[in-house]
Amino acid sequence: MTILVTGGAGYIGSHMVYALVDAGESVVVLDNLSTGFDWAVAKQAQLVVGETGDQALVSSLIKQHDIEAIIHFAASIVVPESVAEPLRYYRNNTVNSRALIECAVQGGVKHFVFSSTAAVYGEPDHSPVGEDDRLMPMSPYGSSKLMTEIMLRDASAAHGLKHVILRYFNVAGADPQARTGQSTKGATHLIKTAVETALGRRNGMSVFGTDYPTPDGTCIRDYIHVTDLVRAHSDALTYLRSGSASVTMNCGYGRGFSVLEVIDTVKRVSGVDFKVDLAPRRAGDPAQIVARSDKARQTLGWQPQLDDLGTIVQHALAWERKLMARRN
Repeated sequence: MTILVTGGAGYIGSHMVYALVDAGESVVVLDNLSTGFDWAVAKQAQLVVGETGDQALVSSLIKQHDIEAIIHFAASIVVPESVAEPLRYYRNNTVNSRALIECAVQGGVKHFVFSSTAAVYGEPDHSPVGEDDRLMPMSPYGSSKLMTEIMLRDASAAHGLKHVILRYFNVAGADPQARTGQSTKGATHLIKTAVETALGRRNGMSVFGTDYPTPDGTCIRDYIHVTDLVRAHSDALTYLRSGSASVTMNCGYGRGFSVLEVIDTVKRVSGVDFKVDLAPRRAGDPAQIVARSDKARQTLGWQPQLDDLGTIVQHALAWERKLMARRN
């Protein structure tokens, strides 16, 4: 039995593939390499270059490799870009996911783990936000992910495809063994941007919005180490294999940091005082969003091990230095 990982050459997906092969699983990766890298895929996994919306290809992979489970990461993820190009996001995130889910149902796949997002909550009424709170996305990115959640639940109810939906908060850091990390050029993740600036790969960086209703006026987010996030996926797969019911859960630590606090941490850990510009707000950014994560801990037995902002930044810095050496 084999696990199909879509988007497995990307940031989070490549970490997942390493975790699976470390655990002795057979893994096939499907990635179009639009933002991922073939060298980021663990050598023990088989990489197939293609689209999740290519139903003939996906169906053949399910049949050829006797796919037991799909872990679905492949998506476009930049909130401001989704506001500017909504139809591209609905095609890649929603239409392609519909095609993938249909292939899973028709191919007899038993388990499906979906990479969703805290963006489905929009601007929460309170913080921390729980899984049963109001869903009101502020961007096409959030809406495209919520549509996929709905399709997956409906298809599962009709056809018996057991699933776990994991709503990510802000993912950061890199593999502690420095095997993979955030490698996309021009990435917009705050910690990635700050680390690149500290190491001289950018001339400076911008803080988008300083007038939010938060203590220092900048947005507050719940930052989760990518390794802990991947561990939640592994726990979700174990949960599904035990015959448990489908479920939706947050993946965060339940504690938030402002943009300025994150930048100060990067400056402290790197030892570099870099330039930061103040800029207007971006469309689609809520002021504050922090996870209630007790459901994942109780249901999956998930136990985060790297819940420390300084550690997250340290691993991101180590990966960025390795990436610089690779590119040079």
